[in-house]
Amino acid sequence: MQSPARKHYQRVSAAQAAGTADPGRPQTGEQYELHAAALWEARRTLKGIKSTEQKVAKKRELLPEFDAYVAGVLEAGTGAQDDVVMTVMIWRLDVGDLAGALAIAEYALRHGLDAPDRFERDTPAIVAEQLAEEAIRQLEAPHADTDEGRAAVANAAAELAMHLSRAEALTHDADMHDPVRAKLHKALGYAQRARGGHAAEALEHLRRALALNDRVGVKKDIEKLERELKNAGQGTAQNSSAQA
Repeated sequence: MQSPARKHYQRVSAAQAAGTADPGRPQTGEQYELHAAALWEARRTLKGIKSTEQKVAKKRELLPEFDAYVAGVLEAGTGAQDDVVMTVMIWRLDVGDLAGALAIAEYALRHGLDAPDRFERDTPAIVAEQLAEEAIRQLEAPHADTDEGRAAVANAAAELAMHLSRAEALTHDADMHDPVRAKLHKALGYAQRARGGHAAEALEHLRRALALNDRVGVKKDIEKLERELKNAGQGTAQNSSAQA
C-alpha cells in the first residue's frame, strides 16, 4: 500500500514529465520507466494465471498501483505515446471501471494515442467494443426480482447509458468496422431499454445496430419494442378519447 505522500510525488512527477514530452513521441521520465517496469512484472504475473475470472481479479488488485501516475499524465500530458496509460485504460475496461477507462479514452482519442501493438486494434475500436461488451455483460447479470432489485437495475442502466453515450460521442467520427460500431449501438439500446421509459431511444439505437450489422442479434428486441410502443400509443389514444 503506497502512502499518500508517495502517491502525490508520483502524480506530480508524472505530470511534470508528461507536460514537457513531445506529442506523439514515446513518453520518458523516471516515473514512466518505474511504472513500465511494474507493468512488465504485472503482465508476467497475469501470464501465469489461466482463469479469465482470476485474471480480472488480479488486474483489479494491481490497478491502484498505477492510479497516481495516470492521474498525473491526464492532468498535464501533451499527448506523448504512453503504453502504461493505454494498458491501464484497457485493464479498467476489463474490470468494469468504465468511468476510469473513459477518462483515459478521452485523453487518448484527443491526442491520437495508439494502444500497444499486442492489442491488435486501434484505440477507437477498443473503446467502443470493450465498453459495449462490458455494458451488455453487466446488463445481463442476474438480479433480484423485487422492487429494490428492479430499481437497482434501472439505476445501473442509466449510468451505463451515460458511459455508452460518452463513448459513442468520443468515437463518432472514427473510422471503424461496422460490426464494432453496431455493438456499441446494441449496448446503448439495451441500456436505454433497461432504464425504463426510454423505449423510443432504445429502438433507435437497436435499429442503427441492425443497419450496421444484420447479424448483431437485435431483430426480436426491435420487434418487441415496436409492439410496446404501438400498444402504448393506442393506450394513450384511448385515454384521450375517454377524457374528451
